[in-house]
Amino acid sequence: MHHHRILFDKYHPGYFGKVGMRYFHKLRNKFYCPIVNIDKLWSLVPQDVKAKANKDSAPLIDVTQFGYFKVLGKGVLPENQPVVVKAKLVSKTAEKKIKEAGGAVVLTA
Repeated sequence: MHHHRILFDKYHPGYFGKVGMRYFHKLRNKFYCPIVNIDKLWSLVPQDVKAKANKDSAPLIDVTQFGYFKVLGKGVLPENQPVVVKAKLVSKTAEKKIKEAGGAVVLTA
């Protein structure tokens, strides 16, 4: 009788959901790739650099220094303010918007 109970618990409908999924998420975090959207890029620029920046001088934003890997194209960049963005990965949308604002994308290894 006792043996039957163990089997039942092991294949209980809730079993895989609770145990399996939690482990899966822990595993996923190893490959976690921190992202930043272009509407947040400007807030990473130091105050003194912002002050000097204008449409003729694009500040370099190395997002890897802030712990980000990838830049996504959500939101908008400051109007008429080109930025040079350095990241490991840049989505197509982000790249398009950065270039349209007169900026550039630098990919790091």
